[in-house]
Amino acid sequence: MRYPLFVIVGVSLLALAGCGETKEQRAATGGVAGLVVAGPVGAVVGAGLGVVTRKN
Repeated sequence: MRYPLFVIVGVSLLALAGCGETKEQRAATGGVAGLVVAGPVGAVVGAGLGVVTRKN
């Protein structure tokens, strides 16, 4: 029962990692999203994802 909830929340939060004007904003949003979903390791991965996401 909890698995679909984690997937929905995780995808939503990782989508927010791309929202931000600067690289730092995207890294912060990705880090928070990763922390919520997967703890400290998720925070590092989310921040990294936020940094490499480019706004077209």
